[in-house]
Amino acid sequence: MNRQVLLVGLMVLGVAVLVGLSGLLFWQPGAIASEVLALEVAAADPDVLRWGYLAAALVTAVGSLAAAYAVATVGTAAVGALAEKPELFGRVVILVGLAEGIAIYGVIISVLILNRLG
Repeated sequence: MNRQVLLVGLMVLGVAVLVGLSGLLFWQPGAIASEVLALEVAAADPDVLRWGYLAAALVTAVGSLAAAYAVATVGTAAVGALAEKPELFGRVVILVGLAEGIAIYGVIISVLILNRLG
């Protein structure tokens, strides 16, 4: 029960951070672009930048949340399997690594989106 409460709390915190950052990027793309990313806002349509930043934020957030859920699920099963057969360690590490790869894919896609905007 405590794990479920912790998992739900972490997911709510992640969604709150996502909403805050995406709101900032969505409504104030000029401030973020000129100061943090050093993009020329005048050269691009502000609506395109706004939706591009929102897409990049969503891809990263959803990929990270999906990876967290996958690692939690696979990790729990992996610990149970290792308790019974310790010789499965190599296979278990590969499965957990594949679950972590979901977050890396999300970051790569968001970097591609941000490169396309610039």
